[in-house]
Amino acid sequence: MSYDQVYSAWKADPNGFWMDAAKGIDWDQQPSKALFEENAPLYEWFSDGMVNTCWNAVDRHVEAGRGDQIAIMHESPITHSTKGITYRELRDRVASLAGALRMRGVEKGDRVIIYMPMIPEALEAMLACARIGAIHSVVFGGFAAHELAVRIDDCQPKAIIAASCGLEPNRVVHYKPLLDAAIEQAEHKPEFCVIFQREQEVAKLVEGRDFSWHGFQYGVKPAECVPVEGNHPAYILYTSGTTGQPKGVVRHTGGHLVALHWSMKAIYNIEAGDRFWAASDVGWVVGHSYICYGPLLAGATTVVFEGKPVGTPHPGVFWRIIQNHRIKSFFTAPTALRAIKREDPTGEWIKRYKLHDLQALFLAGERADPDTVKWAQEHLGVPVVDHWWQTETGWAIAANPIGIEVLPTKIGSPTVPMPGYDVQVLDEGGHPVEPGQFGAIAIKLPLPPGTLPTLWNAEARYRKSYLEHFPGYYETGDAGYMDEDGYVYIMARTDDVINVAGHRLSTGAMEEVLASHPDVAECAVIGVSDDLKGQSPVGFVCLNKGATRAPADVVKDCVKLVRDQIGPVAAFKLAVVVNRLPKTRSGKILRGTMVSIADNKPYKMPATIDDPAILDEIKVALQSIGYAKG
Repeated sequence: MSYDQVYSAWKADPNGFWMDAAKGIDWDQQPSKALFEENAPLYEWFSDGMVNTCWNAVDRHVEAGRGDQIAIMHESPITHSTKGITYRELRDRVASLAGALRMRGVEKGDRVIIYMPMIPEALEAMLACARIGAIHSVVFGGFAAHELAVRIDDCQPKAIIAASCGLEPNRVVHYKPLLDAAIEQAEHKPEFCVIFQREQEVAKLVEGRDFSWHGFQYGVKPAECVPVEGNHPAYILYTSGTTGQPKGVVRHTGGHLVALHWSMKAIYNIEAGDRFWAASDVGWVVGHSYICYGPLLAGATTVVFEGKPVGTPHPGVFWRIIQNHRIKSFFTAPTALRAIKREDPTGEWIKRYKLHDLQALFLAGERADPDTVKWAQEHLGVPVVDHWWQTETGWAIAANPIGIEVLPTKIGSPTVPMPGYDVQVLDEGGHPVEPGQFGAIAIKLPLPPGTLPTLWNAEARYRKSYLEHFPGYYETGDAGYMDEDGYVYIMARTDDVINVAGHRLSTGAMEEVLASHPDVAECAVIGVSDDLKGQSPVGFVCLNKGATRAPADVVKDCVKLVRDQIGPVAAFKLAVVVNRLPKTRSGKILRGTMVSIADNKPYKMPATIDDPAILDEIKVALQSIGYAKG
């Protein structure tokens, strides 16, 4: 079937489409139907089915005779280690940890926080919770104590599973002191903690509360899989909220399994025995969906990578791993690719490796600027698939479904909506606009399986954040347009749309133009307050390694480019060269924080910021062009 046929089949019979997709999952009790509308607009999927995530991700592959296949391949260029774990080994390790958790009183519905680096044990902890019906909440390893305490108080875990430390290229990140401080700050206290002691640092355990990973499991009876209802929460994943209070995105078990299993073949063209790598972190939604659950549900081999795109040890590390493990589909963030491109603009490192098995590169997490996409297409020689989704949705809203049909690429577009997503572009009054017109991007309810049904203990906030602005729709918070062919274009977050003298302009469109300059490695555009025009755009550009032209000349070029390609209406007159941009650890540029600095407004240091010192550099750069003077 073609994409059009598949999408039309979903539209014609959504219940039948998803019930058919549900056949790819082993159910302890088959669901009677797909969609449950009784509590609309809080829709649920497969609610009366009984199922276990861990069985579907691990045990069933062993039962099918593929226990000796590698399930998880760990690559750590920091410790210089490579380790493979088979599906049989994974089952036994997960069952042991699950049995130990159960012996200490963790039961179905209890919450467990996981605070770990990129090691296989992080996935084992997630799967062990799923095995006994506990609800896990992974917090990015090394998160500040206060932010961890906020999450402890919100989900009230019975237990916390952590590692003694995480590893960065030039330092050890001490997890245990952060964990101890978070527990001290939190009002809710976990009953116990399990600490995986790493060779690089042995943490001091609190007597009576803390247990070592191996000692905790000694002599326990392995746990069997516990079936849970289709609407039982599989996990809670916190995403930053505009109020500074994190939002706990809930993922129901049944829809999560069906959607991810369907997506692995349809979008990524991955089946049992294939090798898949998502270069992300288990602290983010990509790590949940496509490091842990998605590849294992498909019976593929997944890679857990502890390193960076550059500096561990060089900008060729991604290509080395793809070569050595014969990766078929590779998924990373545009910011990682830009970091590599900045260090290796001519693609010399790519030429050193044989990437014969690579069929496609997938990008998500932020807008993939056309210049970076073109660079990857030129040097890799495979389809570069920009696809668009969110923590809230858990899987792609729009993509090029290469397992169904490889659609023509339109650079700047994540291609077309996936089945389950009725994507609409709305004006400020909530009315659909014509193709090509700019507006707010929304999804007609109900959202498909695998997406968030609500927020943890915050139904009112869920309704207010996502459902109230456009009744009958889920508000994505993204802005853009759809063309005549139904291709989606994400140009900015709605709060990144600036109003210049009455003209609503996309900062993303300006960034596309700046990124096309041959000396520009990456860039950002923000709207700063302007007494006359309301807002004015300011550009920040980072130069490629080896760029020889004077920064002032590059700035002049950039101003001219925007004027030529977008027009005088953009009023783009100011840009500044910086060494780096402030980002979250997942690679999103902190444009809102940059605006606050420029406008002398108070701001909360984002919990997810990669390096707070960059904000001081941004302030100095803004002061050099007349802003951030207060």
